[in-house]
Amino acid sequence: MSEGIRILIADDHAIMRDGLQMILETVPEFTVAGVAADGAEAVRMAGELKPDVILMDLRMPVMDGISAIQQLQAERPEIAIIILTTYHENELILKGLKAGARGYLLKDTERNLLFNTIKAAVRGETLLSPEIMGQVLAHVDEGGETAPKAAGGLKLTKRELEVLQAAAKGMTSKEIAYNLQITERTIKAHLTSVYNKLGVDSRAAAIAEAAMRGWLTRDDNNSLKK
Repeated sequence: MSEGIRILIADDHAIMRDGLQMILETVPEFTVAGVAADGAEAVRMAGELKPDVILMDLRMPVMDGISAIQQLQAERPEIAIIILTTYHENELILKGLKAGARGYLLKDTERNLLFNTIKAAVRGETLLSPEIMGQVLAHVDEGGETAPKAAGGLKLTKRELEVLQAAAKGMTSKEIAYNLQITERTIKAHLTSVYNKLGVDSRAAAIAEAAMRGWLTRDDNNSLKK
């Protein structure tokens, strides 16, 4: 009998681990393969248990979530990682996405969003909340630790920037294509070009890098919600 989607929970708070496990076990197609109390344990257990998805806290002892994501991306890139975050971890959200996480969730997120994000991550999709991204970009606008980096000679075309801004809202390639009245294949080509220019290999990493360079702003995010 298939175990469905195998999930590893990595969080240093026992209450959070237990709560997530109880919620996830209400879904027949989910199996909680294990729980880890720190990043090093998560990396070790990922090798032993081979989960499909890891729900990764960012602030943990022994090894933090960012370091764990970086190591897992190098050793087991097939595992989808979803960041567990709060509104007060803006720099870490961007660093986690750039390191290879496919998305992020608030720790008090509604359960259906949790379920859908896990399923999307397994399909290879990236789900980014415009509300959280707006909070992150507001922090960048205000000159936080993720202040814009000099872009140098690196530039995106107007269309590439439009596609990236739409992706930052969490829109799928199909939705972006519909809004911009171009083909989905063209959207994917634009995204590939963006990845190559930024030296990344995922939508989430591209959005994080663009935000850190100051190419995405809170106004961009708000305009996409209209």
